[in-house]
Amino acid sequence: MTSLTDESPTVRPPGTNIALPPLTPATIKRATEGLAAARNQHARAAVEHSLVNGEALLEGRPERRMSGAGRRRLLQAMLAPLVQVRIEHPENVPTTPCMLAPNHLNHIDPFLMLATMPATPYFYVLGDARTLYNKAWKRQLIRRVGGVIPLDRIWKEEMAVLEGVKSGHAELADLAAAITHDVPDGGSYNALRRLDRIVQGIFARGDSVLIFPEGGLGTIEGQLRAPLKRGAVIYAMRAGVPIVPVGISGNRDLYLRKQITVRFGPPLDFGQADRPKPRVVQGALDTLEAAIRSLIDPNYQDPPGPKLLRHTLNHMLW
Repeated sequence: MTSLTDESPTVRPPGTNIALPPLTPATIKRATEGLAAARNQHARAAVEHSLVNGEALLEGRPERRMSGAGRRRLLQAMLAPLVQVRIEHPENVPTTPCMLAPNHLNHIDPFLMLATMPATPYFYVLGDARTLYNKAWKRQLIRRVGGVIPLDRIWKEEMAVLEGVKSGHAELADLAAAITHDVPDGGSYNALRRLDRIVQGIFARGDSVLIFPEGGLGTIEGQLRAPLKRGAVIYAMRAGVPIVPVGISGNRDLYLRKQITVRFGPPLDFGQADRPKPRVVQGALDTLEAAIRSLIDPNYQDPPGPKLLRHTLNHMLW
C-alpha cells in the first residue's frame, strides 16, 4: 500500500494533459467535501431548477431573473467593502451577444466579473454546479438573482483520489467508489445536448455568456490551467458570436482591500460553423489561450504588508 504524505507528487491521468493536485490530506478533504455536495438533495434540486429555468428560454416562457443593472449594483455592494477592483478596457465588451472568457483562480471570480462588466448585454454564467450551489445562502442568492447555468463536472481533487487508488492507495477505495457512483461528471450525451440547447437559446435571444475556459480553478497566479476546454470555442462558433478574452490578476490570494485587476481584451471572431472541424477548433483555442495570457501578469507579486481576513475571504465561497 502506498503511504499518504504531504509530499505526494502531482499526478497526470494517463492520456491527458491535466495536472492533478498532490494526494495530500487537504486534497482528500476537498474531494470529500465535493462528494457531500453531490449528495446534497437541496443542491441537486436547485441545480435542476436553474436548468429548467434556462430551458424556459427555448420555449419563450418568462424567466425569473434580476436585471443586469440590478445584479451589478447588488454584487458591487457586496464586494466593495472586501476588495478593490481596477477595470481596464471595458469598452472591448460588445453590446451584441458575445462570450466572455476569463482566467479563473478563485471562487470569487464569477461574482467579480458580474460586478465589473457592463450591465448590457445580459450575461449568463456557466459555472460549476457544486461550487455555486453547495451552501444554502448561495442557492438563495442565485434563485433571487437568476442568470446561472450550472455545469456538472468532476473536480480535480476527486480525480486525484481516483488515480491514487489506481496507484496503490487502497485506503481511499471506499471514497473513490462513492465518487464514481454519486458524482455527476456532466459528460453524458443528454447532459451535453441539454446544455448546448440552453446556451444557443441564450445567444438567439440576444443575451451573452460568461464561461471559464480552463474548466476549473488554476493554482498559480499569472498562469493558465492548460489546455483550455473546447466547449467555449464550440459554443461561440456554433452561434457565430465573438469571444472576449479577459485577464484577471491578483485574485489567487485574497485579503481585505486586496487590489484585483480585470483587463478586457479585443473580441476574437472565429466565424460561424454548426459543426466546426477539430483543427479549426484547436486553432481558435490556441488563439484564445494566447490572448488570455497576454492580459494577465506572469510576474505578479502580492504587495508586502498585513493580509487581514485572508483565510476567511479565500474560503467563504468554497
